[in-house]
This record gives sequence, structure tokens and C-alpha cells, in this order.
Amino acid sequence: MHLARTTALALAGLLTLTAPTPAAAAAAPRLPAPTGSHAVGVTSLHLKDASRRDPWVPSAKSRELMVSLWYPAAGTRGKQRAAYVTPKESELLIKDAELPVAPDTLSKVRTNAFTDAVPAGRKRGLPLVVLSPGLGSPRGSLTSLAEDLASKGNVVVGIDHTYESVATAFPDGRVTTCVACGNKAPDFGQQVVRSRAADISFVLDQLTGAKPKWRGAELIDRSRIGMAGQSVGGASSIAAMVRDKRIRAGANLDSTTFAPIPERGLARPFLFVGSPTMHSPGGKDGSWGRDWKQLTGWKRWLVVTGAEHASFTDVPLLAEQIGIDLGFAMTGARSVEITRAYVAAFFAHHLAGKPQPLLDKPSARYPEVTFGG
Repeated sequence: MHLARTTALALAGLLTLTAPTPAAAAAAPRLPAPTGSHAVGVTSLHLKDASRRDPWVPSAKSRELMVSLWYPAAGTRGKQRAAYVTPKESELLIKDAELPVAPDTLSKVRTNAFTDAVPAGRKRGLPLVVLSPGLGSPRGSLTSLAEDLASKGNVVVGIDHTYESVATAFPDGRVTTCVACGNKAPDFGQQVVRSRAADISFVLDQLTGAKPKWRGAELIDRSRIGMAGQSVGGASSIAAMVRDKRIRAGANLDSTTFAPIPERGLARPFLFVGSPTMHSPGGKDGSWGRDWKQLTGWKRWLVVTGAEHASFTDVPLLAEQIGIDLGFAMTGARSVEITRAYVAAFFAHHLAGKPQPLLDKPSARYPEVTFGG
């Protein structure tokens, strides 16, 4: 299957451009409020892995990553709401998607997390969830999900896989672009998930090792780590779990799994959530059916009627607010609601040990979601 690229507000072959309405153009887009009980803080870290060269730019002697950490906050008084992306990142993302809106539009999105708020929780008391975005997309494209998980008592780390995003801003002013997006190698899908698995293991080392890079790292329960990703980020969940046994549970949001599960199988919990065109049982993408047989532990295969590939990100929600018609059957608000509900339930069950009836059978609250496999 072709490895499609998703930017922050574009999906190859699906974007229908229309001129923004005056009302949409006047109001800044906003993310829906998180549904948990905690205020949310966020901070960014610049991490450098000197043990390996960058896989896409060999002249870079180390692999550098930008990550965001969302977490329960003790209070937000005096703190500023976090930017969704920087103005330069917004400019490059909008230019890449050829959107008829102001270059700084995405930098004005109203988030619900507060920059560098004091973390809350008891020592070793919070699960850690890794989020990996689609190819071409920044870590910010999963902010609605990240904020919601943090509001429910998780530390969430979103990773910008450098040179795999249209725009990644570094503290020294550099902004890298998507070198990997032009890769035509037949095994590119396997290359990118292997690289991302290495990124994820490195980030876990930086957050849970002897000298963690985040001031709130002592709150993380190292025995309760999960991962979810959209598009190739979802495929990377399996690759990362195969590589790193610290990841107890994983979720794939609508991606072909380019690197098959080894013959020995994968016994840790796994969740598939997909769009009907590609990921209904027997659908166009056969990788889920192949991998389903190799998942030997707890597993679910959910198909969301009306969803498209980008529905598991902030893309449709923000597109609607700035007057861009994606032609999706499901509204952005509804797709965010469903994604949040099922991903949060999955991690509550497998990282916090809380029973989640939502995962056991179809729900009248979410009739769009059917159980497959």
C-alpha cells in the first residue's frame, strides 16, 4: 500500500479547497476542552541522541528530536496557554497544504494546556503514553488527544520525528522540513517504522533513565507505559512494542503496519481503530488481518463509520473552523470525541487497571463504532 502523507491540514487526494467563510476567517480555531478532571500543563524538550546519525540526513551526526510533554498540572495561574505550533511551523504547514488562509492561522489555535505549569501527582504515580503522528505531520496534530489523556491523569509525550514532519522548530531557530516525504524506496514504510521505534526507545530512556530530562519525571510510573499513533505513527506502535518491552500496550489509528509482527507473536494488549474504506475486515489494507492472527493477548479491532484517514487527528476539527471543506461524512468534533473516548478507555484499562465496558461491546453512545476481527 502507498504510504500516504498527512500534513496538519491536508490529506493527499481528499482535500477539497474552498474559500474560508468570513465568520470562520474572523474567529481563531480552538480545540475542545479536555474531558478529565485535571488542569493540563505542557512543556517542550530538545533531545539529542549522539549514539546514532540521522537516518534521513546523513550529514547530521546525531539524531535530534523535539518532544512535547502534556501532564496533569497543580495549577495554571499566571501561565500562558501553549501555542499549537510556532508561526514559522504554521507558515510551512499551510504553504505545503496550499490552504487559502493566513500563514499564521495554525499558530493562533487556542489550546487547553498551559506552558510549564507545575506538574501534579505522586511519585511514580502516573502512566506514560507516547504519541507518534503521521508522516508529514507535526506532533501538534494529536494535541486534542494528548490534552484529554493528560487531563485524565497521564503523562503524554508527543514526538516530532525530525525530517518526517513538514515543519519542526528547534530552540536555536532552525526549522527542519520533511526530507523523508520524498523517499521513493520500496521498503520505505519499514525504514520509517524502524527509525521511529529507535526514536521512541531513546525518548523513553531520556524520560525514565537515571538522569531524566524532564523535571516531573519522578511522577512517571516506569512500569505503565503505552503508545498510540496515527497513520505511520500507528504502524510504529507495533514496531516499537516489538523492539521495546517497556511498552505495555499499543494502539494503531488507521495505518498499514509495514513491519509485520514476528512469528513468535505479540502478547501485549493492542487496539486497532480504523476508517471503513481501508480497515474494515477484508478491506483494502490486508495488514491488519495478517497481524490480527499474530496478536496473542488482549485485542480489539474497531471500525468507525464515516471516518477518514485524518479523522483520528485534529485535522477535520480545525479545517471546519477555518472554512475548509474536507468532504468528510463525520464532523471534526465527533471524530475527536470518539478518538478520545476509545483511546482513553484503552489506556485506562491496560495502564491503570480500570474496567472499561466501552471496550467490550458496541455502545449506544457511539453507534458509529463497530467491532471487527
